Amino acid sequence: MVGITSQESRYWIGVVSASHVNAGVEGGFAQLCHGKAAALRLMSPGDWLIYYSPRTDMSTGKPLQAFTAIGQVTDNQVYTYQMTESFVPFRRNIRYFPCREVKIASLLNELDFTRGNRNWGFTFRKGHFEIGAQDFMTIASSMIDREDFRI
Repeated sequence: MVGITSQESRYWIGVVSASHVNAGVEGGFAQLCHGKAAALRLMSPGDWLIYYSPRTDMSTGKPLQAFTAIGQVTDNQVYTYQMTESFVPFRRNIRYFPCREVKIASLLNELDFTRGNRNWGFTFRKGHFEIGAQDFMTIASSMIDREDFRI
């Protein structure tokens, strides 16, 4: 059983294509905002990250508009990883939890940051942003079975 909320935890949304999310889940890391370090440095051990994937693949993928992964920051390390000779992004270690993909359309009227906002997608253009504990719980409870965590 996982303890989801604590007074010290903060809750974040990261915007990444589903194919890149899958690579992060398999490797146990987060990589955000085209590999920049700033977003990763805002997070602390015990914080939670939910990935939102607008598309299946970056740029040319099919529209998805779903929350695709959920995990918790495990340590204080923000580190570089040489992906290619010219691309060395920053990463952060994340412990991911088994979950199901959840379309945002089913939650638009339940989340403080989307409710009543016709232009709700604008917030996601930031690539990484903080949400409140209640919004986190709404999303997390739709992604993870209740017996897998305590509220």
